[in-house]
Amino acid sequence: MIAHVVLVKPKKGLSRDARHAFVAAFEKAVKEIPSVRRVQFGRRIRIGAGYDASASDAADYLAWIEFDDVAGLQAYLRHPAHEELGFRFNQAAAAANVYDFELEGVEGLARLLDEE
Repeated sequence: MIAHVVLVKPKKGLSRDARHAFVAAFEKAVKEIPSVRRVQFGRRIRIGAGYDASASDAADYLAWIEFDDVAGLQAYLRHPAHEELGFRFNQAAAAANVYDFELEGVEGLARLLDEE
């Protein structure tokens, strides 16, 4: 399983129309692109934990999109609906970080011990 993880901070003062266009493009992409397996979207919360004070303020939202494999992620990235999403994303984002992860479960944690 592959997770495509997007952390984003929207531009301040983003118009209502721009926000709606971004949401519509995101919804269209995840519905129309057949390789998308699961989608989670969330807003950052702060609960008063120690890491809240030291964490950067680089993102307000998270999108987590899962695929069966790298080929599915690549198909998503090349799809015309993703092209529209990318355009809207670039209009809406003040800052963003995008990462791709191969998910293994907790048993994959042992790999950390083998890496130098």
